[in-house]
Amino acid sequence: QIQKMWRGYYVRKYIHNFYALKKYLNAVCVKNAFVRSELQEYAEMKKIEDKMKDLEKEEKEKKYQARKTHYLLSTAQIPGIYNSPFRKSPDPMELLLRKAKPLTHRKQQVKEGKGPVVYELYDWPTCKGPPAFVTALPLLPIGRQKPQGPFRDPAEVLWQRYKPLEPTLRVAESSNSPPAKAREGTRREEWRNLIHDNEFLPFSSYHKNYEKHEPSLRRSGKYGQEAYGTKHFRDVYPTKWIADK
Repeated sequence: QIQKMWRGYYVRKYIHNFYALKKYLNAVCVKNAFVRSELQEYAEMKKIEDKMKDLEKEEKEKKYQARKTHYLLSTAQIPGIYNSPFRKSPDPMELLLRKAKPLTHRKQQVKEGKGPVVYELYDWPTCKGPPAFVTALPLLPIGRQKPQGPFRDPAEVLWQRYKPLEPTLRVAESSNSPPAKAREGTRREEWRNLIHDNEFLPFSSYHKNYEKHEPSLRRSGKYGQEAYGTKHFRDVYPTKWIADK
């Protein structure tokens, strides 16, 4: 009983102190209120900034539309659509058109002795020299880890994707080289000759002891081969006739 009372007093005094916990919770409440007020101010400031950005975007869009439709501006002779004589005062768009400058057209590049260039070709092959084959390509850096699952190693995949080109001898060499000319003569000779030089020997496999053909039971019988399929296609049984006809 004495130990139980002592343990309870010690825990309430030094481990689970009620007053220390109450003080901590009060400090948390104060800190929470301060953070909420800061967040409220930040939200209001963010809302004002978003509103200002929207106004700036809308104003920029209006200026762009004014530059784009600058041809609708009123002249000394003809009033524009935004400056109707039936209005008491011109439309705000009319005032914006007066301040805006018209959009300028992009000038096309003109080369010496040629007309306007619409498309330019970069690194276009001239075909003046033999084709160059890439023998090796550098592998990309592997910064990521191996993905989870039954996948191959990324280095092996990249090596397979960017492996160097290995052209055949016919593709790699020129058609005017001496080996190619020599093979051309051989190819013509092969095309002229027969595919099989061996003469046709009739019944060349007659001497071989193959199994003799055994006719099927339906085809073989005491009276020889049936005529079904060659002479008639319907079986006739006179013994089963009811009448003579």
